[in-house]
Amino acid sequence: MSGDLAALRGNPSFVWRAGQERRLNMLKANARLENARVLVDGCGVGLYAAQIRQRFTPYVEAMDIEFERVQNTHAAGVRRAVVSAAENLPYPDNTFDTVFSHEVIEHVSDDRAAVREMVRVTRPGGRIVIFAPNRWYPFETHGHYWRRRYHFGNTPLINYLPDPLRNRLAPHVRAYTARSIRALFLNCPVRLIRHTRVYGGYDNLIARLGGTGKLLRAVLQGVEGTPLDTFGLSHLLVVEKTAEPE
Repeated sequence: MSGDLAALRGNPSFVWRAGQERRLNMLKANARLENARVLVDGCGVGLYAAQIRQRFTPYVEAMDIEFERVQNTHAAGVRRAVVSAAENLPYPDNTFDTVFSHEVIEHVSDDRAAVREMVRVTRPGGRIVIFAPNRWYPFETHGHYWRRRYHFGNTPLINYLPDPLRNRLAPHVRAYTARSIRALFLNCPVRLIRHTRVYGGYDNLIARLGGTGKLLRAVLQGVEGTPLDTFGLSHLLVVEKTAEPE
């Protein structure tokens, strides 16, 4: 993937490892998957969609704004994948039991419109599960711009800067506080089921550091559910649709 596209869309999960397995288990714990109608909203190359289809339900649909990624999703065995913008989903109202958005809304043009669309296509009683970047994680994992050039990789402390400066260095991606991610659902017919912050799988770090990396992962994941998860990598937000809007 080119640097420009990586900056604009982010890099999806390309390999299934412990970090992806852990997040799939979090999805399973918070929403219905068995024989459910599931939408993967922003499917990347189809890793999560394919795993959900293989393990839980044949009724999996997926969409992504990039044609090449949708082709990859087809190749992964998910034939019901389409090219679409998150702000205008090509599905009827009240279609899905579960909508899964994994590190996607930070990249869309209009995150509030994307959330409204997720709510629209979820049936009453169905759930939306979102992972999205936490503003207080010490690193911006999507790289940054400096002197009009994109620099890929983890950049420390950018998200701790005031918005005007932060958004000049990282105009290509959002990072959310707890308040700002919940605010996306204001005036939507949903109720909050769960909101926490989680640390990563750190599979690349473990590949480099071995046992030291595993120890660091265990320590970080061990503080989830405590005040120290304020600095977690991602928000995990789960909402349930309550009714159709009047």
